[in-house]
Order: sequence, then C-alpha cells, then structure tokens
Amino acid sequence: MDNNSLSHTSWNCKYHIVFAPKYRRQVIYGRLKQDIGKILRDLCDRKGISIIEAECCPDHIHMLLEIPPKYSISQTMGYLKGKSSLIIFDRHANLKYKYGNRHFWCRGYYVDTAGKNAKKIQEYIKNQLKEDYMADQISIKEFVDPFTGEQVNKSKK
Repeated sequence: MDNNSLSHTSWNCKYHIVFAPKYRRQVIYGRLKQDIGKILRDLCDRKGISIIEAECCPDHIHMLLEIPPKYSISQTMGYLKGKSSLIIFDRHANLKYKYGNRHFWCRGYYVDTAGKNAKKIQEYIKNQLKEDYMADQISIKEFVDPFTGEQVNKSKK
C-alpha cells in the first residue's frame, strides 16, 4: 500500500483540488504559468505536501495533492492561495492594476477526496487541457450572427 506515516499515524490522504483566479480571468499563460507552478510547488514543499499531479489551465488550476492529516483542507488552501497571491504580486507588480488589494484568487475552491480513484483523477488532470481544447473546437460554429442577432443559414457555412 502507499500509506505514509507520522510518529503515531499511518495515512493516505489524497485530494483533488480546483481553484481559479479572480473573475476567472485567463491570466495563467506562458511565463506566468511556469512561475505560478514553481510558487505552488515551493509552498507545498515547505509544508510537506506532495503534488501527485497538477495542471495550470488558462483560467483555473487542477491539483491532486497528498496532504498530511495534521493540516486541514481549508488551512492548506488558505496557505496556498494566500502566500502564492502575495508572491505573485511581488514578482509581477503590473497585475496589481487588474486585481488590486492583492486578491489574485477567487474566494472559493473545489475539493474532493480521491480515495481509490486517484489514478483516474490523475489521468483526468493530465488530459484536462486536451479535453478543453477539443470542447472549444466543437463549439466554434455559430448559429446566431454576433453582429445582427439573426439566425445563420446552416447551408452557407
């Protein structure tokens, strides 16, 4: 089994976590994406949290974390979002004009226990960008003209 242990505890706590930037702004691109990844990795290492799988999508972050039972999920998320927000604004000062008051992340987050589905969740996170891209490609065709608001004749396109 893949159990970990502390002095008097044996544990296997994996959590699927999703959180997004404020207003779901699509700012996690290029250099900022790599920087956010490094920041989150460093913060997790400081607390002894293992990142099993993670993906920075354009407007949200998926992570599969193994969190020791001495930390609650809300405590961990407060730490990750709070500290990373401060570090991001220190490194990228131009973002303060968009976000102000050092609020980079949304207030909420999604969390789910992985249990025996850790492999499936890991695979899902790994393929998240491909699935998003495919969904965007499927929905490109417009049936209403955005300029006039009239129905588009399907036979023309």
